[in-house]
Amino acid sequence: MSFVPHTPRERGEMLAAIGVASLDDLFADIPPALRLERLEMPDGLSEQEVYDHLHRLSHRNTHDLACFLGGGFYDHTIPAAVDSLVSRGEFFTAYTPYQPEVAQGTLQAIFEFQSMICRLTGLDAANASLYDGGTALAEAVMTAASATRRDTVVITGGVNPVYRRIVRTYTRNAGLRLVELPAAIGEATDRQALAAALNDGVAAVVVQNPDFFGSIDDLGDIAAQAHAAGALLIASVYPVALGLLKRPGDMGVDIATGEGQSLGLPLGFGGPCLGLFAVRQALVRKMPGRIVGETVDRRGNRCYVLTLQAREQHIRREKATSNICSNTALCALRATIHLALLGKAGLREQAEICVRKAGYARRRLAQIPGIRLRNRQPVFNEFVIELPLDAEEAVAGLLERGIAAGFPLGRYYPGEERALLVALTEKRTRAEIDALARALEELL
Repeated sequence: MSFVPHTPRERGEMLAAIGVASLDDLFADIPPALRLERLEMPDGLSEQEVYDHLHRLSHRNTHDLACFLGGGFYDHTIPAAVDSLVSRGEFFTAYTPYQPEVAQGTLQAIFEFQSMICRLTGLDAANASLYDGGTALAEAVMTAASATRRDTVVITGGVNPVYRRIVRTYTRNAGLRLVELPAAIGEATDRQALAAALNDGVAAVVVQNPDFFGSIDDLGDIAAQAHAAGALLIASVYPVALGLLKRPGDMGVDIATGEGQSLGLPLGFGGPCLGLFAVRQALVRKMPGRIVGETVDRRGNRCYVLTLQAREQHIRREKATSNICSNTALCALRATIHLALLGKAGLREQAEICVRKAGYARRRLAQIPGIRLRNRQPVFNEFVIELPLDAEEAVAGLLERGIAAGFPLGRYYPGEERALLVALTEKRTRAEIDALARALEELL
């Protein structure tokens, strides 16, 4: 749509309608010192000049780094068909089903997404997606508190520190008490510390698998501990790892959440993201956000509807399960297309490649004098190394060589300034891993 500015006559009519004589009167409440006299805008450019200018600016971005960053966001391969299919106009224009009865295509796509997340997690029901992995985990905590009518949540130190901060924000004014267990880099969850924290007031135990440091754990005994105390078990999971690891539902997890960025979404400098959320059947009515169900119309034809809508803008108001009123439907569509293209065998193969690449990188980096591996538990595609110097300094030095070497853990864990979290995906080549090792050797 073309931009058509208002004429002076039209502006005068609008000002008269609201009872002010001029624009100065309209903005009288803004102190003069804070008003802009004029916008410092440059002269206009032609289309070709604008294109050339933007092209020059884009080349100032470093976009060819060998990326070993992880911590919740991963540089995975995205099939070209994902972009091609999701860019179709009918998907963009039907972004979210506010009038669900006329958005059958969008609803069917979301229903398929939900079905895939259920198969991936081994749980009974999934919602249409949430905003990101962190808010999905926080919503899971609220769901557990509502379902158990208890007021304490135990969260382990292996949960992503950003997610834990979001959970703190959610629970601070919700009448909930948060008990955080200390982090142990490279170790399994401390079962004794967990047992000591459990009591009849605990609504849920929150874990992450693989944890923030890359370590894998079997959660079956933790689920038994939590259930024996009357609590639910919530697990934040990495969806690509579920192509290979035991599913959370098969380990006794009651609510599984996760960040879906690794399922066909580009890193995008931090977004948009995709929150995954799946539960056991008994918790389906406590689940936040929208859910798409399959039914038949009056002629017997298969159709799709939004169901169990207990969100705040419907009938529940202050008794709503959540104030989540939308979902990242286009991102969920990307994940659906991505998973459909990979299939079960493809997702498993991708996960196996990640494990092999991480294994090679661990062996290669462990050969460097002064570097120590920190993970004593098995890892998926991510692990921690300890350097003989500050990890921030190492990362800065390697960025100059075209390598994003990893995430310095000292940013979130005081005393761990030498610890570096390194992640591998199927995109990282053996040559890039060798280049990382050589660059670290030279730097040290």
